[in-house]
Amino acid sequence: MKLKKINMQDAFAQWEYTTALPANENGLTNPYHGVTYEEYIGKVLPELISYEDPVNMPDWFVPESYYYLWDSGSLLGEFRIRHHLTDALRNGAGHIGYSIRKDMRGHGYATTGLKLTIDIARGIVPEDEIFLRVNKDNIASQKVMLKNGARVAGEDASHYYILITK
Repeated sequence: MKLKKINMQDAFAQWEYTTALPANENGLTNPYHGVTYEEYIGKVLPELISYEDPVNMPDWFVPESYYYLWDSGSLLGEFRIRHHLTDALRNGAGHIGYSIRKDMRGHGYATTGLKLTIDIARGIVPEDEIFLRVNKDNIASQKVMLKNGARVAGEDASHYYILITK
């Protein structure tokens, strides 16, 4: 298994994955659910690639890198790294967000993908710890995070706030 950064060469597989994700599932929002391939190639993909080195973005915008988990030529999941925290991210989505293709869940792909993503994030994130947030009812994702050395640092009514030491 390997992570590959978002790119034009894998556009069709990335489009299939991205547009098949629900608009909102387990706290991960997807504004690109159902966009056409032409919209994805022409607007969405260049925009997502630009998030890593943003130009002319609002002050609140944080650089973000997109990676896809591949195994044997199949795209299995998406992992996002937000390069640093703002107050909104510290009390919200955190450094890393991820999803796994619905038909591939429960096979350890999220655990491996998160490990690979954390390895990359350690070289990007300036904070001493990597912050994640998980819905309290998302037991599978909680287990994935704990297997990757996470600890629960806090909670609110519907989320656990998770820290992983760099």
